[in-house]
This record gives sequence, C-alpha cells and structure tokens, in this order.
Amino acid sequence: MCGIAGYLQLSSAVQPEHGLVSRMVNAMRHRGPDEFGAYFDNYCGLGQARLSIIDLSGGAQPMTNEDESLWITFNGEIFNYLELREELLARGHKFRTNSDTEVIIHAYEQWGTDCLSRFNGQFAFVIYDRSSHNLFGARDRLGIRPLFYSIQGGRFYFGSEIKSIFADPSVKREIDLVGLDQLFTWWTTAPPRTVFEGISELEAGCYFRATGGELEVRRYWSLDYPEEYDHSRSSDSWAEELHELLVDSVRLRLRADVPVGAYLSGGLDSSATTALIKNFTDTPVETFSIAFHDKAFDESGYQNQMAEFLGTNHHSIRCTYDDIAANFPDVIFHTEKPVVRTAPTPLFMLSNLVRENRFKVVLTGEGADEMLGGYDIFKETLIRRFWARNPESKWRPILLKKLYPTLPLSGARARFYLETFYKAGLSQYDKYYFSHIPRINTTTKVKDFFTDEVRNELTGQDSLQAFGVDLPDRFERWHHLSRAQYVEARSLLAGYILSSQGDRMLCAHGVEGRFPFLDHRVAEFGCRVPPWHKILGLNEKFILKKAMRQELPKEITARVKQPYMAPDSNSFFQDSPPDYVSGLLSKEMLGKYNLFNPLFVERLKEKCSRLSHAHLSFKDNMSFIGILSTQLLYWQFVDDFRAVDSLDRSDFSVWVDYSKTG
Repeated sequence: MCGIAGYLQLSSAVQPEHGLVSRMVNAMRHRGPDEFGAYFDNYCGLGQARLSIIDLSGGAQPMTNEDESLWITFNGEIFNYLELREELLARGHKFRTNSDTEVIIHAYEQWGTDCLSRFNGQFAFVIYDRSSHNLFGARDRLGIRPLFYSIQGGRFYFGSEIKSIFADPSVKREIDLVGLDQLFTWWTTAPPRTVFEGISELEAGCYFRATGGELEVRRYWSLDYPEEYDHSRSSDSWAEELHELLVDSVRLRLRADVPVGAYLSGGLDSSATTALIKNFTDTPVETFSIAFHDKAFDESGYQNQMAEFLGTNHHSIRCTYDDIAANFPDVIFHTEKPVVRTAPTPLFMLSNLVRENRFKVVLTGEGADEMLGGYDIFKETLIRRFWARNPESKWRPILLKKLYPTLPLSGARARFYLETFYKAGLSQYDKYYFSHIPRINTTTKVKDFFTDEVRNELTGQDSLQAFGVDLPDRFERWHHLSRAQYVEARSLLAGYILSSQGDRMLCAHGVEGRFPFLDHRVAEFGCRVPPWHKILGLNEKFILKKAMRQELPKEITARVKQPYMAPDSNSFFQDSPPDYVSGLLSKEMLGKYNLFNPLFVERLKEKCSRLSHAHLSFKDNMSFIGILSTQLLYWQFVDDFRAVDSLDRSDFSVWVDYSKTG
C-alpha cells in the first residue's frame, strides 16, 4: 500500500516541475511514510510515497525495467507475484529485485494490457513509456485501491488521493453539484464523476491510456452472473469449493515481509478470515477490534469470545460519542467526499491502534456480504419482489416483520411502518435500481435541505440513473438477487465500503487492508452460486456458514447479523459540542457556501440537539451527517485549503532526473 502521483504534459514539452511532484507526494505521505521516490523527464513526473511491505530493501519506487524504457509507480499488492515471476523468468525476463512491483513491469512487457487478467491483487498503478511518452494506468477489479485523474492546463494529473492533485494551486477546487446529488442518492458518486469539478475517478476494473492529448478509458473486468443455474449441485459441494478458495485466498494475502494482523468484529466474516489464518497457516494471529461505549452498537462480547476461541493476542479500542465528534474533521479530510453516516470514524481510530502496535497490514472480512448475499437489502429485495407479484396481499409483507423482529415499535405500528416504507416503489420492479429504492428514499431526504440555487442547477438531473449507464447486456435476464448484488458492488462497495470506510481510514495511519473475500476468484465463484444457496429462506450467507461450520462456534454462525454502525448525530450534541459544528452550521457559513438552506438546517440542528439521547429517524440522522460532512469538505478543500510544502530532496530515496539528458 502506497500513494502514487504524477503528471504528463499533453501539450508542448516544458521543463519538469520537481517541486510539484514533491508536493503531490507530501500531500499523501500518510499513505506511505517509509520512503519517497520521484522520476522526471521533459514530459512526465512520477512520485511515490511507499509503505514497505514486500522486498523492504529492494522495492523502492518509481521502478524501471532493464533498459529503463518503462517506469512504474504502484500502489497495492500482486499476491500471486511469485508464480508470475517464475513464469516470466522462464520466458527470459531478468529481475533485479524480489518485489511484486517489478513483476508488473515485466508482465506488461510480455502481455501488454492482458497482464491485468493474470494479476491476483489489489492495485492501482501507472506505467510511463519513455519512447512514446504515454501513460498506462489501471485499477483492480473491485476497486480496493483508488486512482484519480484530471486534465487541466495542458496536463494530465493522477494520484491515489485528490489532495495530491490539488497540490498544484492552478487546479481548480470547486464542488460538483451533480456529484453531490449522486452521493446523496447512492452514498457515493458514479465514476468517473467525483464531488469535485474536473476531478475524475478511474472506475474499478478499468484501465486508461493517456498520450498525445488523448485519454482512452476501457473496462477489462466486470461481475457477470449466469442466466441459468445448476440445480443439481448440492450445497455441500458449493461449500467445499468456497472453503478451498478462501483458504488459498487467505494464504496468498499473508505474503509479506512484515507482520500481518486481522480485524475481528465478532461477526461471521472477520471471524471466518481469522479462523482460516489460525487453522491453515503458521502465522501468529494478532487481532484488532472496536468496542463502543453505546451498548446498542457494541459487539465486544462476541469479539472477546472469538479471540479466546482462536487464542489470538487481541487488541481493542473503545469508541465514545466524544471520540466520534473529535475525529470527524480528520475523517472527512481523508474521505475527500461527504458521508451520511459516522461509521468511518471508529475505523479511523482502529487503524491508528493497528499502527501503534507496529503493524502495517491487516486482513478484514469486507466483501463477504456483497459476494455471498449477506446484506438486509438483498433479503428485502427477495421479499419485495415476491410482494410485487401481488401488491394487495395482506400476508406477503408480514415477511418483513420476520426480517426485522426487533424493530422498536409495537406490533401494529411496526407492521404499518414496514408496509408503508417498503411498499414505496413496489411497482418499479423493472427498474435496475429496484432493490435499492428503500435505501435511496432514506438517503435522498438530505436533498430537501438544498438551497433554491442548488435545486435550479440540478434541474433535469436524474441521479437514479447514475449507475445504469452501461449495464451488462444480460442484466435484465439475471435473477433479481444477482441484479441487486451487481448494483451494490458497483456502487456502495467500491465507492463507500472500500473507500470511505476502507482504504481512506486504513491509509490515514499507514495501514494496508487485505480482503480475502475480494479475491477475484471468490467474487466470480459468488456469481456462479445459485441464489438459494446464498440466501436460504431468510438465512443470509448460507453457503459461507456451511463452509465454515467446522471452523467457528455455533454462537457465531447462528447469531443474528448485526450491521456495523456507529452513533450518528447524538455524537455531536453531548456536554461539550465541538466548535466546528456550530461554526460550519451557522447562518453565516451556510450562506457563504450556499449549498444548504440555513433556516431548514437550523431546525434540523435543534431537533438533533433536543433528541440527542433518543432515537432520531434514519432520514434525520443521515441528513445531519451529510450536511455537516459537506460543510467540512467545502471548508477543508475549497474555502481554506492549505498549500502543501515540498519535501526536501534528501527525503527521497529514489530521484531520477532525465530532464538533464533529454
């Protein structure tokens, strides 16, 4: 895990800007604090902030091939690099290091863009070809590692984080209202759009070529579900294949020249990955988890149970309301986009705990829900699709009560709420976003707070179509669970779970997350598994529970799923609310930024303050967090952006300057 950045001149060649690359690297040194590197010629500048994990002494970047015609800056890991290295050696390639970075260069020399299909990893890299003066960049299949770019002022910029591109003061910093509208629909923007005008994101499973003033972006991989499933194959057979895949995926993700730990939330997914480390490798297991002061969110009992069951050396951090309020501005600085929940904040604290214990790498359970049918939204989809066949049925919506038996309402009120909430959009079962209508209806409440000017700017925009632009040709013929999984993976997984809650919170403290469930082989397996083996009745991730039944106690496999959440608006209205809340939500600052109606926000703030110790609706909570995080984002990146200093030349372990030789 590293930070990469750089630029390519798209117009006539000018002198390289050493200071610009230095500032771009420094802007994200938190991602890779171990060493820095830079490459320059009269057309291109490449930068690297390295977190050294593989080949600690020989893996410095930017790195080149034998004749120095290709240069690479790379963020991430290629887990099958040892096998690829042997294949490339057999084909005559010569290596100077033991790093996975050098494997990418030779694989690109050997296979061109087809090298991407051979990588098992999580990556974002850019390769510069000195002979043609072009850039080739790529991002991993599921979007674990980020890559942003921008074309402004005759330059193509790229970086692991947007703040590295903003290190050039000539790059404009303005909020993209369409991107904001998308985010307040889907929790994220649809690539290439971001919440900043002129800043684009390379989508997961895509690559680009930048040369001669032209930019070409192409897709090389996507989730693909069958139209028909194998009805004859037993669940035991599917479970056995999944177990074998996960064992190999975990083994690959333990490849490192530094210690590797694991997150342990107390749920099925992280317990599964930790158990596989314990039972199928000789790696000493150290685990890390979050405990909450608010018992409604706390899973420490299950965490401690699993740590004791597996005999791990366990570390835990306790998160309070005040912790969330105190860390929230730093969280938004790293997410570089608004959020509608505070859930990234405890994960920001958790990665700091990992770093304090001298770990750079952790395995986590992300991806299991998306690939194997674990979220409530998938079960809701099955029920709502069944209900849509007979919308006037009185008993079909009763299934929702089985899904949410602990809803804190009386029987009659609970049924009325569920039927009213989930019946919305029931007739739209032909829409690609049918599965996500309940979530969308909750999230979009924040748009009610937009100013009239923003509303006018967004006239004619339809954010519901953001992820429906280039759906697979067979999408309409997929099972409705498959369609829901596809939309979830392409939107929330890549744009929020792996970004705001994942890469950004881990990298904020120089920690790399690795995700066994997001091995592309596991993802492709998940596509092939019939829906009834993923969700049996209303029993989510049935096939995973079956695969892990010998590894985990029944208390873990049979427990009711508890979605990861954190206290939201009540975190900001305790005994001593932070000054930034009243400041950024003041009439003056709201008027200055002109995104949200000051009168409406004041009413919401009063409501949140009055009900700080009671249950607010999800809509009100999301609206408050969305508004506050947007105001923070505007303040940090548009209104009061701090210029980034250049690193000293002596800080760079690699400094290659071809501008002197042409």
